[in-house]
Amino acid sequence: MNDITVELERRRENAKLGGGERRIEAQHKRGKLTARERIDLLLDENSFEEFDMYVEHRCTDFGMTETKFPGDGVVTGWGTINGRIIYVFAKDFTIFGGSLSETHAKKIQKIQDMALQNRAPIIGLFDAGGARIQEGVAALGGYGEVFLRNVLASGVIPQISVIMGPCAGGDVYSPAMTDFIFMVRDTSYMFVTGPDVVKTVTNEEVTAEQLGGASIHTTKSSIADRAYDDDVEALLQIRRLMDFLPANNLSGVPELPTRDPADRTEVSLDTLIPDNPNQPYDIKELITKVVDEGDFFEIQDLFAKNIVTGFARMEGRTVGIVANQPLVLAGVLDSDASRKAARFVRFCDCFEIPIITFVDVPGFLPGTAQEYGGLIKHGAKLLFAYSEATVPKVTVITRKAYGGAYDVMSSKHIRGDVNYAWPTAEIAVMGAKGAVEILYRSELDDPDKIAARTKDYEDRFANPFVAAERGYIDDVILPRNTRRRICRSLNMLRNKTVENPWKKHDNIPL
Repeated sequence: MNDITVELERRRENAKLGGGERRIEAQHKRGKLTARERIDLLLDENSFEEFDMYVEHRCTDFGMTETKFPGDGVVTGWGTINGRIIYVFAKDFTIFGGSLSETHAKKIQKIQDMALQNRAPIIGLFDAGGARIQEGVAALGGYGEVFLRNVLASGVIPQISVIMGPCAGGDVYSPAMTDFIFMVRDTSYMFVTGPDVVKTVTNEEVTAEQLGGASIHTTKSSIADRAYDDDVEALLQIRRLMDFLPANNLSGVPELPTRDPADRTEVSLDTLIPDNPNQPYDIKELITKVVDEGDFFEIQDLFAKNIVTGFARMEGRTVGIVANQPLVLAGVLDSDASRKAARFVRFCDCFEIPIITFVDVPGFLPGTAQEYGGLIKHGAKLLFAYSEATVPKVTVITRKAYGGAYDVMSSKHIRGDVNYAWPTAEIAVMGAKGAVEILYRSELDDPDKIAARTKDYEDRFANPFVAAERGYIDDVILPRNTRRRICRSLNMLRNKTVENPWKKHDNIPL
C-alpha cells in the first residue's frame, strides 16, 4: 500500500508540473499564470476537484509516442464560486502550447456533459494555439464535438469564456458560441487566421494585437464583452459576474442580502435631466443611483457606447439593465447598439432575469452608412428580442422617446409590463423642429410662424401625458421615486407567466 501511495503522489506532482518548470517559468515571464494557478484564483479556496489528471494523448504519428504529458494540455474539473457549483476547464499552454488533441477534446466534452446534466455554469479559460497538427482530422472531430455541446447548452446553463493567451483557428468558435467572452489586455488575442496567413493571402501586414487583440474585440468587432489588465483582475471580475448569474434556466436568479432599502428616494434624480433638451447627461448616474448599493456590472462597456447594458440587483435579486446613453450620439440607436442590446436582452430572457429599460432615444441613426450596413435588420433584432421576451419588463422613459425607437425600447406595444415616464419625457413621432418643417413646409419662409408652430407642437407632444391618456404609459412618476416604483413593480411581477405560441424555434433576423 505504501508503494502505491508513493507512486500516486509522484504521478500527481508530475501532472501538476504540466510541461515542466522551464515552460512554467516562460509562462510567468509573459505575464501569464499557469492553468492551475488560474483555476485556484477563480474558484473558492480548496474547492477544486480535478478530473482526468493522468490522461495522455494516443497519437503515434510524427514521433508523438516519445512526447507525452499527463493531462494533455487541459485541466478540467469542478469547484465552487462563493459556494455555488461551477464546472471549469483551463487550457495549459505549457503542454503542446495548449493545442487540442482528440483526448484533450474528450476531457472538455466530459466536463461540458457534466455541466449540462447537473445544470451548473461552465467556465473555459483559453490559452492555446489551436488544433494539434500532428493529429489532423481527429483534432478537428474533437472540435466539432465541443461545438455541438456549446450549442446544446446554450440557453440552459451560462457559458463563460475567458481568453488569457492565444486563441486561434478552430479554438475561437467555442468561445464565440458561449454567452460572454472576456479578454486580458496585451497577452490575449483571437483570430481565425493569424498574421502570417493574412500576409500570405491578402498581403496585409498586421500584428497579432492589431488583428485580434483585446483592444480590437472590445471596441470594433464586439466579440469580447470586456477586457482586463491582467489574469488576476480578469478572474476576480469573473467571480463577481457569477454572483449575478443563475445556475441554469430554471433555477431563478440568485438573491443576495442587501442593506439598501427598497423605498429609498434619490432627490438628486429630480435635477438629472438638463433644462435644455439637447444637453446630454450620464445615464450611468441614474443606473447607479437606482440599483442596490450602486453595484453595476457593465457588459460591452467599450462597444456601442450609445447604449448601456449590464447586471445589477434590486432588493438583492439580479436584474438586467438596458439604457440609452445621451452622452454618446445623443443615445440614438444604430446597428451596433441594436445588436449589442438585442443579444443582452435575449440572454436575460433565456435565464429568467427581469429587464429594466431606461429610455432616452431620439430615434435611429440616419445616413447611408447605416442603411447600407443593414440598420433595418439590426434594429429589428432588438425589436424581436424585446417582443419575444417573457420575463418581467419594467420601462422608464426619462426624456426622449421618438419614432420607431420608442416602440423598440420595450414599449407597452411589445409587451412591456410596467411602463413609467418621468415628467420630462417627450413621446412623439419626432422632435418638434423636424415635425413642424414637414407639417408646415409652406411656412418655412416665415421664422415667426415656424417658431409659433414649434411651440404648439412642443406643448402638445413634448410631455408624457398624451401617451398616458392612451394607456401607453402606466404612470408618470417623480424621478426621486424611481427605485421604489421599480422595486414594487418587480415584486408584483415576480410570478409572471407568459407563454409564446409553440414553435420549434424562432427565426430572429440574423
